[in-house]
Amino acid sequence: MSSISITMSPFFVLIILSLLSLSSSTSLDSKSTYIVHIKHQNKPDIYSTHHEWYTATLSSLSTIGSNSNPLLYTYTSSYNGFAASLTPQQVDELIKYDSVIGIYQDTLYQLHTTRTPEFLGLQTHSGLPIGLVNETLNKRLHNIIIGVLDTGVWPESKSFDDTGMPDIPKRWRGECESGKDFASSLCNKKLIGARSFSKGSYMAMRKKNDKGSAIVSNSPRDTEGHGTHTASTAAGSHVANASFYGYASGIARGMAPQARVATYKVCWEKGCFSSDILAGMESAIEDGVDVLSLSIGGLSGPYFQDAIAIGAFAAMKRGIFVSCSAGNSGPEPKSVANVAPWITTVGAGTLDRDFPAYAVLGNKDRYTGVSLYSGKGIGSEPVGLVYNKGVKSNQSSSICTPGSLDSKLVRGKVVVCDRGVNARVEKGVVVKKAGGVGMILANTAQNGEESVADRHVLPAVAVGEITGDKIREYVGSDPNPTVVLSFGGTVLNVKPAPVVAAFSSRGPNNLTPQILKPDVIGPGVNILAGWTGAVGPSTLPTDTGKSPFNIVSGTSMSCPHISGLAALIKAAHPKWSPSAIKSALMTTSYTVDNTNTTLRDSSVGAISTPWAHGAGHVDPQKALSPGLVYDAPPNDYITFLCSLNYSLEHIQTIAQNPNVNCYRKFSDPGQLNYPSFSILFGSKNMVVRYRRTLTNVGDANSVYNVAVDGPSVVSISVKPSKLVFRKVHEKKRYTVTFVSKKGVAINDAFGSINWINSQHQVRSPIAFTWSK
Repeated sequence: MSSISITMSPFFVLIILSLLSLSSSTSLDSKSTYIVHIKHQNKPDIYSTHHEWYTATLSSLSTIGSNSNPLLYTYTSSYNGFAASLTPQQVDELIKYDSVIGIYQDTLYQLHTTRTPEFLGLQTHSGLPIGLVNETLNKRLHNIIIGVLDTGVWPESKSFDDTGMPDIPKRWRGECESGKDFASSLCNKKLIGARSFSKGSYMAMRKKNDKGSAIVSNSPRDTEGHGTHTASTAAGSHVANASFYGYASGIARGMAPQARVATYKVCWEKGCFSSDILAGMESAIEDGVDVLSLSIGGLSGPYFQDAIAIGAFAAMKRGIFVSCSAGNSGPEPKSVANVAPWITTVGAGTLDRDFPAYAVLGNKDRYTGVSLYSGKGIGSEPVGLVYNKGVKSNQSSSICTPGSLDSKLVRGKVVVCDRGVNARVEKGVVVKKAGGVGMILANTAQNGEESVADRHVLPAVAVGEITGDKIREYVGSDPNPTVVLSFGGTVLNVKPAPVVAAFSSRGPNNLTPQILKPDVIGPGVNILAGWTGAVGPSTLPTDTGKSPFNIVSGTSMSCPHISGLAALIKAAHPKWSPSAIKSALMTTSYTVDNTNTTLRDSSVGAISTPWAHGAGHVDPQKALSPGLVYDAPPNDYITFLCSLNYSLEHIQTIAQNPNVNCYRKFSDPGQLNYPSFSILFGSKNMVVRYRRTLTNVGDANSVYNVAVDGPSVVSISVKPSKLVFRKVHEKKRYTVTFVSKKGVAINDAFGSINWINSQHQVRSPIAFTWSK
């Protein structure tokens, strides 16, 4: 493999509890995997490479055996340092070396797990918006490479068919690795790269005496389905007659079907370890990807301890757009992940497509839910209905956890199961094992009115909290409750849509509250895309069925939608920076649904806020021509970091530059030229003033006037109120001042700043927070 010669600055490190029995004199339990931050520029001339230097440094440790090599990975592009398996004594010895900046513990990250193109307005056969299909743009999109870090890829999927694709771009430096059940010849002109990184995961499992279970297939092959689903969502080829057991039938395609795909398998059965994630990002950067898509998250610590944030900074410096999932911990406040401002953080919303299923109670009340059940139904005759509030073996039978149901009570009946604790599909397995013939999966307050369809193992209908409460009340009040379940297939043009998913993680940003997160939402509920041939759609051991497609929900699904859209924008505007692409996606997003009503939040059934939807739901057609963008070069992010009271070493770690200083820093992190505003008021801070810079990417001689919307308890003034751009790429600054009234009794409120002319609306959301 050829590599890029890039001068990187000192970078830092993390740790991963893993195990490496490389020395016979050291017990397995005493070793862990560490990521070591090295003064990159201090490499002695006697060593030709950093890898050689790191190997020699480790071999010099007094407790390293002569036949032992604890080095796992060498990082030069995503990070300055290496990962190694060491004992605590070796760490104590290594930290004393002058070239070592720090040794930090790594963390375990987790996955955040064909109607979409039409819903987003990508209605042409090419996948490009109407009016933008031309030979030049198609050729440019063939030159865009999307790197997906996930569980690998199922290369035989038709979503990676390369029919009609031209030769691979000459600038591509990646490769298609061969491994267990994976020949390098499986890659093609569509799937141009496939790699795997498992050392961190393997060592961790060895330490737990769980050898091999975490590494089912030590190759790029996807044995879980998640990676194939995300990669095909971002850039899958057109596949006719696609469906999931008859549901969602039609043409399946990714957001950027002409783009290339490169996959990096960094997630295994137990999760995704930082050492593997950094190695994957390192390879993707060196290989030459244009977009990085990571549906992974978990860490909420400072940026200098977050492998994804650090690797994303390295990518951003090289012009690579990075999209990450916001997480599936909603509707809990402050649960949003991947909040670094150089990352585009994506929440999830619904489509205008649904899979209705019906429950008709014995009192003739008819309720609508959702389901992907495709087997034999329970017939048209009423069946007994039961809801168990009791507890068996310390497990709530109302939740239908394994072993909680009494077969004498549920045999031959439909069981109402509360959502939560265990997997939705597993509840059906529990019901079936106990002799039940059907299930109503009822939401609780945690999930509100969110509707997530699943392929259940028995006839089942999932309903929202309100309906669930009515059904529970009926069962409790009727001496002989009954129900009939039926299934309605696929329905389009559902209203309202989009609706923010209850599971989508929420702001405020717990790490840097002056930066509004998530940035945007995209389709993430009941998404049809490619799937692995290794496991059934539910991934349960009892699911022996196989399907080339699956319908899955999560911010893991919304993230690759935005990655694909970023590829489209990159193709149309090759010179735009990652921050300009993010700005275009954010400022053109919409905040009304298809009934022309303000976006709603399925967790509460009420109006959504920017804590849930960020700037709004993406609109690709408008994002390709935003008029103005909020651009931010890498140095602006360094200035931002300097305002966080991090040590200079920590900032140099993230920036990968030993020469970085903080002579210039913002007085407030919110001074970053970001496309949204998060305003923090306090008893001693009733006035907040920010300055922003807009760049004209529209026509010359463009004039914009400002429109401000905000709560009555805040005064908002923008100066100047008119911006005149004589030239393309001309920059103009404005200052906005927010003044809070005294004695405000609320905790938060929202508004917007909108720069408008006859062609464009450049909208920035505002979130206000009052600390008491």
